[in-house]
Amino acid sequence: MVQVNLNNPMEIQAAGFKALEECLGVVGAAKFIAQNNLGYGDYTKEKQNRTEPSLDEIDSLLINAI
Repeated sequence: MVQVNLNNPMEIQAAGFKALEECLGVVGAAKFIAQNNLGYGDYTKEKQNRTEPSLDEIDSLLINAI
């Protein structure tokens, strides 16, 4: 077992990544990390507060993008 300073977040993270890579391989470790990345914020609340653009606004954005 590797000695890790549990008061050092960088050491904990490095040891965790190393353990994942050793057990799952590089691709498996990357997939595991991607599955467990929960993001941030409150999607439901933000969705309720968001206003949808009108067709005129969308049209204007498309015209200005050209």
